[in-house]
Amino acid sequence: MAKTRTRLAELDPVWTRINREAEEAVQNEPLLGGLVHACILHHGSLEAALAYRMAQKLASGEMSEQLVREIADEAYRADPTIGESARADIVAVFERDPACNRFIQPLLFFKGFQAVQAYRVGNHLWRNGRKDLAYFVQMRVSEMFGVDIHPAATIGKGIMIDHAHSIVIGETAVVGDNVSMLHSVTLGGTGKDEEDRHPKIGDGVLIGAGAKVLGNIKVGCCSRIAAGSVVLQEVPPATTVAGVPAKIVGEAGCDQPSMSMDQTLKPGS
Repeated sequence: MAKTRTRLAELDPVWTRINREAEEAVQNEPLLGGLVHACILHHGSLEAALAYRMAQKLASGEMSEQLVREIADEAYRADPTIGESARADIVAVFERDPACNRFIQPLLFFKGFQAVQAYRVGNHLWRNGRKDLAYFVQMRVSEMFGVDIHPAATIGKGIMIDHAHSIVIGETAVVGDNVSMLHSVTLGGTGKDEEDRHPKIGDGVLIGAGAKVLGNIKVGCCSRIAAGSVVLQEVPPATTVAGVPAKIVGEAGCDQPSMSMDQTLKPGS
């Protein structure tokens, strides 16, 4: 058994750490034992745990837990990158959110993480021609989490959405790797153009609370968008924009603003 656990830790350190933290959580708070066992300790992989959690959250009178879980299980089997992205997302939340001090927290408690994982399953359905089912997933995520991500949107890995209230990401939006955003962010379109109409967010971007990025514009890698800004024009890489409408107010202040999560505006930064 010890050899098996050592080998598992080498192959999947994220899942191994989640299991260790889950066992500690049960010891520290026995009243949560049923939840922790059902969501984590009864499963043999992170993918299985995610499918179970998704089914618990998204099932309704219109779609049973069993069906939702089967849909998610099938997506994880067909596309291993969904599970890989989930692991990167967990690490991202742990590293960037000061309120997160264990890997189990996003899986059990954080609706931003859970909404993104459900989006990833919906996106898989969309790309495989099952658009109505993808719309169902989008609808339930919106109803349960207050997060509205179109299943056709393209979102990278290592995503951290803090608090996640009122997040909107449109159909043709693209979000790169290692992006951080706070609540009430909108990546929206303008007008009624049905073509490519949503923002393209580069890698390592930090988007502050309440920011609106509208139209088919590029936000350069490692840039910052200040809270409450309305971005209507392209943002160069490694810069900070702020205001309504947003204007360049300085450099990004560091190489990886999405990692530092520093949203303060300083002269020249």
